[in-house]
Amino acid sequence: MNKLKISLLIISVIILNGFLHSQTPPNDTGKVTIIQDDKVKELLANDIEINVRAPIKGYRIKIHFGSDKNKAKEIKADFSAKYPNVPAYEKYDQPNFNIRVGDFRTKLEAYKFLKQIQADFPASFLVQDEIEMPKLE
Repeated sequence: MNKLKISLLIISVIILNGFLHSQTPPNDTGKVTIIQDDKVKELLANDIEINVRAPIKGYRIKIHFGSDKNKAKEIKADFSAKYPNVPAYEKYDQPNFNIRVGDFRTKLEAYKFLKQIQADFPASFLVQDEIEMPKLE
């Protein structure tokens, strides 16, 4: 009978030891620490930089095109004075100077703004273009 008690005691200690080691220690905060090579961080930073600078397809509103450079600059300045929060872009496509405004991701956004500015710029119309990513605030 003594051998049976000793055997049960040994088995109980082994099982209890397994349960105790499977518990998380009381000072464990649940934080995970990732240890990685510095090259991985560099690659991620490069990928983010490339994707931020990459233009995306969207819409702009063309408010002017013509061969007179001074007239194009005047219209761009007039637009920027009236709508200071909307970017204006000047592009030369021989023989015309184009003034395009806005960075709209959807046609609906661009159309709403077109309706807003048509009184000031009646010849304006929507064009598909590569746009800049909107700035995050």
